Amino acid sequence: MVDFRRVMTALAVLALFVGLASAQVGSTGQSQLTCATNVTVTPALRAEGYTEQTGDITISCTGGVLPAVGATVPLVNITIFYNALVTSRLLPVQSVNSSEALLLIDEPGSALPGFGPSLPQSLCPTPAAGCPAVAGFTTGTPFEVAVQPGTTTPAFNVYQGVVAGNSVTFNGVPVMPPTTTGSRVFRITNVRINANQLGGLSTTGGQAVTASISISNPTSLSISQSFLNVGFVSPGLSASYGTAAGFTQCTGPNPPQLAQTITFQEQFSTAFKTRGFAQANTANAGQLFASQTQQNVPGGQYYSESNFILPNTAYGAGTLGTNPGLADYGTRLKATFNNVPSGVSVYVDAANTQTPPAVVGGSAANASTGSAAYVGYAQLISVAGTDSNADGTTFAPITKQPSAVTLVNGSGAAVWEAVNTNPNTIESFSFGVYISYTPNISTNTPAPGTATVTLSFAPTATSGAASSTLPIPRFSSGSLAAANLFTITVCRTILLYPFVTNQAGFDTGLTIANTSQDPFTIAPNVTGSQTGSCSLNYYGGTTAAPTVPPAAGNTGPIAGGSYWKNTVGTIAPTFEGYIFAVCNFQYAHGFAFISDVGARNLAMGYLALIIPDPGPGVRNPSPACQGEGNACANTGEEEGH
Repeated sequence: MVDFRRVMTALAVLALFVGLASAQVGSTGQSQLTCATNVTVTPALRAEGYTEQTGDITISCTGGVLPAVGATVPLVNITIFYNALVTSRLLPVQSVNSSEALLLIDEPGSALPGFGPSLPQSLCPTPAAGCPAVAGFTTGTPFEVAVQPGTTTPAFNVYQGVVAGNSVTFNGVPVMPPTTTGSRVFRITNVRINANQLGGLSTTGGQAVTASISISNPTSLSISQSFLNVGFVSPGLSASYGTAAGFTQCTGPNPPQLAQTITFQEQFSTAFKTRGFAQANTANAGQLFASQTQQNVPGGQYYSESNFILPNTAYGAGTLGTNPGLADYGTRLKATFNNVPSGVSVYVDAANTQTPPAVVGGSAANASTGSAAYVGYAQLISVAGTDSNADGTTFAPITKQPSAVTLVNGSGAAVWEAVNTNPNTIESFSFGVYISYTPNISTNTPAPGTATVTLSFAPTATSGAASSTLPIPRFSSGSLAAANLFTITVCRTILLYPFVTNQAGFDTGLTIANTSQDPFTIAPNVTGSQTGSCSLNYYGGTTAAPTVPPAAGNTGPIAGGSYWKNTVGTIAPTFEGYIFAVCNFQYAHGFAFISDVGARNLAMGYLALIIPDPGPGVRNPSPACQGEGNACANTGEEEGH
């Protein structure tokens, strides 16, 4: 199958190499070396990102006069200043702050025409000073080239950048003029910046990332354009949600029930990336870098979190513990849960709700054309509140069974990694969130309230400075607002006895029935038996204190299928007024009977009013929630009698 991205990359880079095959032919030429700068691709950068890839800068030079054989080739320091902190990974190679940012001379290893592209990638071992070169002949070639002093070995063609704040410097880079018959290309790649510093949108849509080039010896390397745009920053992630489910304290979901569907959506088509560009249709080909040489073609457009990857062999055995350009993992997506009541367990889907591709992480599922359909896919990598699994090899098994999230003091997080993406498609990944708990009204478990969820890229960090230890990529926590995940309300019924009395020779009998047991035991009408007590709240007064009501009382536990009965004369002697009975179960019904003692002359009875439950806050203020038969969702029955 033709890899369209590699073909387009080759064509784009080929334009830089017209005449490169004879780049060093002849010993005379123009006296003026002319160099032009360019950014072949100006990428979109995520405003949430601390380590966003900027576009490669190329400096293409023509003309000049070759030095005599054995003469020293002029060296220059090339410094690029950005309008944000440079955050390319720092690599400890004989220099403080030497980094994965690289300068390549003549696209080595690209297999393009010419002597320079045919050479292997050879890293200068002293990034603080650079590497000297002399003009000479190389064995088997008929023309002059830059060689390492005292040898016929071609000069080093890869230089590490030294990071300092907003700049990166490539020290001691030899400038061998290409004469009139060819061109010399310097490519600056793997420069990452803290895009979070530039996170706002401009009037044109994205905040520009700018680069300004400074040359220490401009007579040896003079450029016509030193100020370039190397990227545009805009938010990379938005979130959407389903309807947050409501649960009651007394009827716990078991097995786990769906509480919310969360969706991560990229704001531009390259915001979600795999760790590397999958170049084979094998499982997790874009995550597992066995050879770590899959992305070593200069100028390649891989649309992954990794950029140009310099193989370990370029350093010698054991010199470095990582490859320049290699990210730790693909784009990760994190859901952070807060305010989860004690006793509630939270579960998440192990993968997004899309049907898995035939080969998860393989190249076929990334294609937008051909026989294989594109399938965007993300897999769970952590439910323990961490997202630092940097080897990119451990994923949750593909299963429809939700995985439990580790919660500490009501907070926790789940993290997924994108393993199949397409750079030409705006993608979204949706995951179900489920909860379960065992209700215990007597201990107020779980406590009523609303849990929330916040979506972000991952891993989140607080540092936007270059580092040798922090992961790539890494992100700020973002600016997305928290959303309601689910709500738990208490199970209760509120009864109003509008008038009761134990004055002037009258008394009132009260009953409360717990009807949570009923004959409707066939799903979905199974109520489940509940047991709870009712608090009795008095409003009015006694004969001794007409404006001072008695202290609140309590019925004690009333089991499902049973009832409580008593008289006002017994529980609140000489009281007259009204009573609110707040019952900690759903299906309470009340009856009051007022009469003169012995019911000889006057008597009447009525059913207690069932008041709309105001929930955990104040009584519902909306007019739609007032009175009987309202449209509000509450936890008890709401009937007027």
